[in-house]
Amino acid sequence: MSDTRIKSTSINTPRRTQASTVEQNVQQNVEQSADKNPPAPTATATRSATKSAAKPATNPSARPSTKTAAGFAALAAIGPATWGTTYVTTTELLPPDRPLLAAALRALPAGLLLLALTRRLPSGDWWWKAAVLGILNFGAFFPLLFFGAYHLPGGVASTISAVMPLLVAGFGIGVLKVRPTRRTLLAGLVGVAGVALLVLRGSATVDLAGIAAMLTATTLMALAVVLSKRWGRPEGTSLLALTGWQLTAGGLVLAPIALTAEGLPDHFTGANVAGYTYLGIIGTALAYALWFRGIERLPASSVSFLGLTNPVVATLAGLVILGQTLTVWQVAGLVLVLGSVVLGQARRQTPRA
Repeated sequence: MSDTRIKSTSINTPRRTQASTVEQNVQQNVEQSADKNPPAPTATATRSATKSAAKPATNPSARPSTKTAAGFAALAAIGPATWGTTYVTTTELLPPDRPLLAAALRALPAGLLLLALTRRLPSGDWWWKAAVLGILNFGAFFPLLFFGAYHLPGGVASTISAVMPLLVAGFGIGVLKVRPTRRTLLAGLVGVAGVALLVLRGSATVDLAGIAAMLTATTLMALAVVLSKRWGRPEGTSLLALTGWQLTAGGLVLAPIALTAEGLPDHFTGANVAGYTYLGIIGTALAYALWFRGIERLPASSVSFLGLTNPVVATLAGLVILGQTLTVWQVAGLVLVLGSVVLGQARRQTPRA
């Protein structure tokens, strides 16, 4: 190729009368060169081929994929980490013995706010899908969660909710056709043990109704995770809009039941307003949007283990706000919980495109 270029340069100077002779010589030289050396790609194609051939060996995309997955996991973990403050907020700021009202005021205003911001409604199958997810995530889950928070110590409630990774693994077999690995099951058991050590106290009281409520709530949320993973998100719909649909659907179910069964308190204190505002905007609208983003981009089992950050934050909130202290067993439980979360993220971290 280099010889041909040199000759082509040197023949541009002769007179026009010699042009035909020169063109014939050039053509002959090119044909001879092609016979001796098969056609070679251009310099640009050669560089592209070299880079493509190098990719399998160096795999430069592996590191960004892992970092991207870790970023999605970190953002998704903000959701359950925020939920870890629900127990303290409920007991310290909200009116007593009104779980349905607390659930309705947490879901419906946040849902209507997101609908107003996104200005998009469901269409087609997503009317009933949003309703199903809204009931699972909010309409049924919230009142059961608040009932458990009112009737159980935070440690007992957190321990029960720690079985969610195992429930997600079980639902995943039937809904997603994904069999859990031994690593996943082991991480789930380690997480339950770690949460129990972290939050349980020797003086913890047992309320059967509260335990049943928390177990049911955890089961519904695990099912919602799996269904959300299977159904995905409508094309062109933002996560805030999808979150708003579900919150509104759940809130519309809760509002009439709460007003009929519990009614409104005589007045709302400043602490009540602050508690509802925090739970609605930070602990619900923002937290669930990030949580749904994690479900969309990560395997369902990986997302479920992020829920174990809930009891960790609940324990830390008790340390900071309620002046509690950590025992040696609680420190061991904290290590086990964090190890379980890491173990649950160790496989299948690459997000879906």
